[in-house]
Amino acid sequence: MTVSLVRAPVLGAKFALPDPPPGLVRRQRLTGRLDRGIQGPLTLVTGAAGSGKTALVASWARSRASSSPVVWLSLDEQDTPQSFWAHAVEGLRRAGVPVGSRGDGSDPGLPVRIAAALEELPAPLVLVLDGLDRVRGPAAASGLRFVVEHAGPAFRLVVIGRSEPALPLHRYRVEGRLAEIGGRELAFTRSEAARLLQTQGGRPPDERVVDLLLERTEGWAAGLRLCALAMARAGDPLEFAGSAAAARQAVSDYLLTEVLAVQPAASRELLLRAGVLGRVHPGLAAALTGRTDCEAVLHDLVRRHAFVEPVAGTRWFRVHPLFTAVLRGRLRSRQPALETLLHRRAARWYAAHCRTAEAVEEAAAGGEWPYAAAQAVRHLAVGPLLAGPAAAPPTAASPPTAAVPAAAPAAALARMPEHTPGAAAALVAAACCLARDDVAGCRARLPRAERELVHEPAAGPAELLTLELLRLLSAPGPAEADAAARRIAELVLLLPDEERARHPEIEPLCLYGRARALLCDGRIRAAREGLAEAVRACADGAPALLSRCLGRLALADAAAGALSAAEEHGTASLDAADRGGVPEENRSGAAWLALASVAVERGDLRTAAAHLDRAADHSDTLHDPVLAAERSALRAQLEVAGGRWHAALAVLDEPRPPGPPGAAARLAVAHAGAALAHGDHDTALTALRAVPEALPARTVLLAQAHLAAGQSAQALRLIERAEGSAEATLPDRVRLALLRAHCALLDGDEAAARDRLLHALDTARPELLRRPFAEAGPWLRHLAAGLNGHSSSYEWVTAAAPRAANGMPVEELSPREKEVLALVARMMSTEEVAAELRLSVNTVKTHMRGIFRKLGVSRRRDAVERARDLHVI
Repeated sequence: MTVSLVRAPVLGAKFALPDPPPGLVRRQRLTGRLDRGIQGPLTLVTGAAGSGKTALVASWARSRASSSPVVWLSLDEQDTPQSFWAHAVEGLRRAGVPVGSRGDGSDPGLPVRIAAALEELPAPLVLVLDGLDRVRGPAAASGLRFVVEHAGPAFRLVVIGRSEPALPLHRYRVEGRLAEIGGRELAFTRSEAARLLQTQGGRPPDERVVDLLLERTEGWAAGLRLCALAMARAGDPLEFAGSAAAARQAVSDYLLTEVLAVQPAASRELLLRAGVLGRVHPGLAAALTGRTDCEAVLHDLVRRHAFVEPVAGTRWFRVHPLFTAVLRGRLRSRQPALETLLHRRAARWYAAHCRTAEAVEEAAAGGEWPYAAAQAVRHLAVGPLLAGPAAAPPTAASPPTAAVPAAAPAAALARMPEHTPGAAAALVAAACCLARDDVAGCRARLPRAERELVHEPAAGPAELLTLELLRLLSAPGPAEADAAARRIAELVLLLPDEERARHPEIEPLCLYGRARALLCDGRIRAAREGLAEAVRACADGAPALLSRCLGRLALADAAAGALSAAEEHGTASLDAADRGGVPEENRSGAAWLALASVAVERGDLRTAAAHLDRAADHSDTLHDPVLAAERSALRAQLEVAGGRWHAALAVLDEPRPPGPPGAAARLAVAHAGAALAHGDHDTALTALRAVPEALPARTVLLAQAHLAAGQSAQALRLIERAEGSAEATLPDRVRLALLRAHCALLDGDEAAARDRLLHALDTARPELLRRPFAEAGPWLRHLAAGLNGHSSSYEWVTAAAPRAANGMPVEELSPREKEVLALVARMMSTEEVAAELRLSVNTVKTHMRGIFRKLGVSRRRDAVERARDLHVI
């Protein structure tokens, strides 16, 4: 110990328990840990500035004041080992520990005398040292180590600080003598954050506000409190919580003063230069700062709890996102030109370490668009962009030599200026259009890319493969798609083996593109086969692509009348997106359209309308011509079912750009169906001129029109021709059987008519296909009334939807909603249901809202009871 000849002054304020902050949230989960911790000799509470360390321990100490003595000692940067020991002796003396005269640190035997006095304690005593890491020099920790190890079983020490004290903690951990509360434990939970916000606002906060602020602050106590105070002054709490800039402004002064300013110069420089990126590798930090000791500096920042934490199992470090935003703002205000330079240096470092996504993001942040586009195309990052976000997005946890991440930086590339020069920029622009379902925009940009590639002698197989992939995925028909697929197969062979291995998405993208082109051409059977193959080829790491393939497959199933398969594949599409964490903006509405189609065909019109509304939330149902046509056709069918023929025709007559043959045929068939339902045969015949003659649905509608016009012979010839088509779908076959029945009835052969009706019912019943019967006309009810012993064969067609106790109709729950409700009935929380079904919490909440709406309730318990009454679960 250092000897001092000057007696250290003692300040009484250092022994006072800190006052609780306004609106203190008591956290039983942590005070309970403190209670358990002081069963041993040492408890360590460490965390970043403002993490609530002192408030927590002070609150706990105040609650123990009546049960056992707690000596509190607040320390700061002005304290020396001498003043520390002087205050420690005085604090113990005030608690009745007979240490002797007041110590001043000049006595080398003072730790021995303190330990000897503590060894004689008759009852437990707790000494809390708040800010031990601020005491200058190692002497205080050295003497404290002796006291801890020799003070006897009644002495309890609680140390609070931003960094760990210089004690042999590794040994204490092994011996089980150390209890710890760290930054992760100090982070506020959701319920704690809600209580904190309520203390500031005076009323329970909106759940969305809590979630947004908790996400931005990651549970940091001071950040939550500062945001809550600033939000109280804002006009719209939800708008404030959703604004990253507002959160940064609320905490900026605190972080700059309490965190950045107190760091050594080397740490401040590294934080300002490398911290703006959010994730830091020692090599990357070296490239940005020119220093050779970056790893040591980063580890020191971690030790100091300076909002930098290591990523487990790697050499990467992560900077708290709020601190990153504050550092970026500081750099811009002090050295505005440096940020651009740093991003460009980072782009080169990432590119040199085969991290294409990060290289593109940093080049874009630095305004180097040609370089960003060249990196994206050269390393085939357009493939992952079109396949959609990966199941496990790239993070700092990936080693620096990792393969190209499974998700291209779509947001960065989407900001690229339209007229950025170069073939790579033209290809990226086309890919960005396709990624947002703008097929026409993609095809409009491909000619420029082709011209640019001709003038770039350095263009290799990656550039050409990207061009062909874009051609394939935007192809209006099978011929162009097949040609592009053949060229892709040839170009893939020219890639290095390791490059091919890094891009498993190419094969399923090719299969998906070819099947999509078949759907565009209206070739349903071939499209189903191709989409099923694409589903099998999708890797586990491409949930967005898998979801899209399943959604389109469900649509093709529904068009073929395979309603059970459509329902299964549509639900699987939604589940794949949920499990993979695919953002809403990257999801397809195809599955919702397929489920709406199933509901329409089964006569469940309320469910169909609900699914159609969900489909409209996705951009591809508005921009993709096939999906847009399906959406319009389903809307028209719902209008027809409600007797609103004019509204149905108005939907189908809405102006739209020219689409592929399959989309045009779908709209024309729907138009003809709506016209026939209205009895307008001429309009139906005119609409059917736009439908290819080989399509059985056209022949069926023509036969229906002729029969309605009294031309039975001509209708029968058309029926015979359609019955021989291998492309006839289940709805086609059911309608043909009904037309046969109607013809027989008109000829007076009621027995043959009933046989044909029974055949139609037997054909439709496995899929519960009701729409053909609902649209057949009044003759069907007369014929069905004479089925006699076979009347049960018709009952399922007219079966009413389940009804609630109050007589209101109940919309059928989806299979996933039934699963969710069954788990809720077992008293599982939303989080437990999400974990059990491998869904996100928000998805479970969405399902619960749908359940509430369908069952006409507003509470979980009521939903369970209503479902049980209706035998739903």
